[in-house]
Amino acid sequence: MSLPDPTEDLDWGGYIGGIHEIFHKNAVAHPDRLCVTETVTSKAPTRTYTYRQIDEASNNIANYLRDSGIQNGDVVMIFAHRSVELVCAYMGTLAAGAIVTVLDPQYPPQRQQIYLQVSKPKALISIRKATEESGPLAPLVQKCIDDELAIKIKIPDLRFTEDGELIAGEDSADIFANVKGRASTPPDVLIGPDSNYIMTPLALGASLILPAKEDIQHVRLSEWMRKWSPTTTHLTPAMGQILVGGATAQFPSLRQVFFVGDVLTTRDCRSLRQLGPACTIINMYGTTETSRAVSYFEVPSAQEDPAALDSLGDSIPAGWGMKGVQVLVVDREDHTKICPIGVVGEIYIRAAGLAEGYLNDPEKNKEKFIDNWFVDNEKWVEADKANDKGEPWRKYYKGPRDRLYVTGDLGEYRPDGAVRVLGRMDSQVKIRGFRIELNEIDANLGGSPLIRDCKTLVRRDRNEEPTLVSYIVPEIAEWKRWLETQSLQDIDEEGVEMGPCTVYLKRFRRIQAEVRDHLKSRLPAHSVPSIYIVLQKLPLNPNGKVDSPNLPFPDASLMTEDASEEDLKSWESLSETEKTIATQWSTLIPGLNAKMVRPDSSFFDCGGHSLLAQQLLLDIRKELRADVTIGVLYANPTIRGLGSAVDSLRSGQAVTVDHSNDNVYSDSLDELTNTLDAKYQSADPDALSPSNGATFFLTGATGFLGAYLVKDILDRKNTKLIACIRGAKDLKFAKERLVRSLKGYGLWQDSWADRISCVIGDLSKPRLGLDDASWKHVADTADAFIHNAAYVHWIARYEQMMGPNVLSTIDAVKLCNEGKPKLFSFVSSTSTLDTDYYINLSDAQTATGRGAVLESDDLLPNRTGLGTGYGQTKWVSEQLVREAGRRGLRGAIVRPGYILGSRNSGVSNTDDWIVRLLKGCCQLGARPRIINSVNAVPVDHVARVVVASTLNPLPGMNVVHVTAHPRLRMNELLSALSYYGYEVPEVDYDIWKSQLEEFVSAGAVEKDQEQNALMPLFHMATANLPSTTRAPELDDRNAVAVLRADADRWTDIDDSAGDGISREDIGRYLRYLVEIKFMAAPTGRGRKLPEIDTSIAEAQAQWGVGGRGGTS
Repeated sequence: MSLPDPTEDLDWGGYIGGIHEIFHKNAVAHPDRLCVTETVTSKAPTRTYTYRQIDEASNNIANYLRDSGIQNGDVVMIFAHRSVELVCAYMGTLAAGAIVTVLDPQYPPQRQQIYLQVSKPKALISIRKATEESGPLAPLVQKCIDDELAIKIKIPDLRFTEDGELIAGEDSADIFANVKGRASTPPDVLIGPDSNYIMTPLALGASLILPAKEDIQHVRLSEWMRKWSPTTTHLTPAMGQILVGGATAQFPSLRQVFFVGDVLTTRDCRSLRQLGPACTIINMYGTTETSRAVSYFEVPSAQEDPAALDSLGDSIPAGWGMKGVQVLVVDREDHTKICPIGVVGEIYIRAAGLAEGYLNDPEKNKEKFIDNWFVDNEKWVEADKANDKGEPWRKYYKGPRDRLYVTGDLGEYRPDGAVRVLGRMDSQVKIRGFRIELNEIDANLGGSPLIRDCKTLVRRDRNEEPTLVSYIVPEIAEWKRWLETQSLQDIDEEGVEMGPCTVYLKRFRRIQAEVRDHLKSRLPAHSVPSIYIVLQKLPLNPNGKVDSPNLPFPDASLMTEDASEEDLKSWESLSETEKTIATQWSTLIPGLNAKMVRPDSSFFDCGGHSLLAQQLLLDIRKELRADVTIGVLYANPTIRGLGSAVDSLRSGQAVTVDHSNDNVYSDSLDELTNTLDAKYQSADPDALSPSNGATFFLTGATGFLGAYLVKDILDRKNTKLIACIRGAKDLKFAKERLVRSLKGYGLWQDSWADRISCVIGDLSKPRLGLDDASWKHVADTADAFIHNAAYVHWIARYEQMMGPNVLSTIDAVKLCNEGKPKLFSFVSSTSTLDTDYYINLSDAQTATGRGAVLESDDLLPNRTGLGTGYGQTKWVSEQLVREAGRRGLRGAIVRPGYILGSRNSGVSNTDDWIVRLLKGCCQLGARPRIINSVNAVPVDHVARVVVASTLNPLPGMNVVHVTAHPRLRMNELLSALSYYGYEVPEVDYDIWKSQLEEFVSAGAVEKDQEQNALMPLFHMATANLPSTTRAPELDDRNAVAVLRADADRWTDIDDSAGDGISREDIGRYLRYLVEIKFMAAPTGRGRKLPEIDTSIAEAQAQWGVGGRGGTS
């Protein structure tokens, strides 16, 4: 199917009448047809009304409004919820020529007041039934009405005589009253969640059934559906979950279900098809601003096509534009382009029926309602003049206006031309430097069989820290089955009422740990929410959507009632030190009750993270007088372990976690070597060339270096890329994440779209987390494999990092031994050299003129002595890759040092140690004097060395050093701050360290203050930087060789002279960091920061990069 043409004529003058006019024609055509049925409630019997009765009542309202002075275009507000009186008031207001706005009594008074102030209605129609059920208007709302509104109309219940005649009230304003309607079987019925969809069936001449409010809840709604046997229904996805949640009653009469308002999941559709096997599901897309649903996608009934959902993924597409509507997916960088199939863009709606705009908000109208730039609107104006037949409605018609509504939603075209909505452009948030997709969290939460419904938000805790909070509704039947498998008893708990929500504090406590484990296996650690609040159901607003503002705040889960008798017994068993530490945890971790903490509870499993860890250590130092290091915490994260360490320190005993003398990592090498294949295929680099082409398989493609590896690969002629992406729900989402990353770094080129494909993987799992089909595809397709991804953590122990860093490397070389022979490059780190042995060796060899540490050095002296788990995993991985090389594998081990920003653009990784050091110094107003040299190289050059080493390897498996030419000293690097106008005088390291400790020890920052950039790396910054930042000089003759070969065979550019960082480069990085608002601009005297392309910074803000990258 072809994509929509934004220059096509949408029949701008094809007006068929207002909905009230169409309704009146239906009333004339079939006056005695049943129009509206309000079903029985606990307080009132069933009420039914014909088309003639509703039409007559509507006309009376219209006449009264006109007689009261209402003119065309005046705003009339109706205070009502879903009822027959609302139908009459709505139709009557339209017939009077007024603009309708509905104020629902369920909204809080403050919101009602805002609606009144913004819409500035000339009249208010208040339906008595609404005030009876919801109570009188709040005083501030009533005052606003009394002060501002000239016309006030009160409507009691609608009443007719036994002959069907409307009874007029004694007060001329009391237009309606009660009735004894007569029941009949409607030919076609529809339930509407709001006023828009009450009107649609009436315009079609159908009969409408309205359920009572008390019936719109789990189980009861399905029973209502079975009892009243509608053939058609209209729901929001949230109401659909109420319909199917826990339901057993089937409704065979149902033929069509229309959904609009939010993402419709295939899981909910499967449940619905089981209960209504004959129903066709129509998913629609629309917003308030489009005045109606604007697209549709039809899913055949289960009877017609049992497998209809199998190919649709996790959610139902939005589909195709309805008549007179186009759903345009527009390129986010070049709005003159419509995205091709499979490319993600922003959704724009083109239609004649768009809303007039936001009332009294011209600036927002300019932003969201824009003229169609694809075609000259005068073309339609001239055509409309030619068709002018003097119709009565033309005196109100403003003429053709070819406008677009900017939705802010992301979407893509499927091969059949249907649009798939991929979420909001603003659904991505940033917490602690990490970019997080809220939609992705909910998608993975929804994959748990224990969860029926969920919503994840970023809320601020009592310390004003942004915190991920997931609100979950359990699937009760599955929960009970799970309890049986665990041999556990359910807890009888009614829950606590918090506003419109019922919160369970005890009953589902175990589900939280289960859900956290579920997410940990699918998402990066930073995307796993800290708090889970279990609700009976998600609150809905009057439009049937999740009412996010009414979800309880995180402190709701801090109630002391949450501690059970079992918890209290465990609490009493803790020592005083352990109780103090548990209390400190509860102070730092939102939603944690100290009395629920068990001896084996882990700080990190309870919701702690690196920033909170640093604060915890300061709290322990202040309150317990124990100087606990970050390493001790990571080695002893439980209450019992940490309490024991604190007690040991307070009694004068040494507590150390220095594993540099341990044999754990070197012992594991001996065991892991036995898992390697006996022989490896040896690929021929000469078989790959610009004429023959090359297909790369790359891990870590969405990270900082990974993005530039993608660029270097695809900038070459005749190359293709298969990228391994972690945590994506499907392949399209995986590719979108990669494209978004590349666009954020300013690297993306449209010509790459057909040369990139993705597989979904996870380094922490066997076989790189690839399914069998993906493994085979890569094995049979890839010519070269760059293993760039890794779990980077400067505190975690070797055992914790062994899976994603070491075992993944074994699987990587195994993949090279299947299918095609592959060239293999392993991106390592100079952290494998971080021992005194190599620093002393470098000093000795340099002093005697024998040069630096050679690339041929086997690093066996570092079998012991490496002090970080990360360095240990890289050392073991290097040794395994070397051994695979001895057994036939061809490739390279590339060792970069510090990877700084792009020389060309200034784009930098805001989580880089040196970048954080630069910002931290500015925050402190001082920089330390450290004279060690820094092996820092621009990311562009590191990527070039990695790709050149892959395509042009020396015989066997060789190390390639990436070393700076020339190297700056640390004090030279930091002096660039003063050079460019930052007021940061140089001080001795000990003074600078004391200032940093004082800054951090001051405690939690105020709401508008910013945490020091070095806080996550506080342990490194205060651990004798003059000593820990020393690094050996490195020989790089292998790097020179592969870069020269690369120039000859691939690029025609000789980069063999190497690269380094200059003061100008640092200035460019600072400018970028200022542009993205990571750092403040300098205010002192100094050179002006270099110019950069500011569109790069804009792209960073739009596409969400610059923080930490993933591990795959």
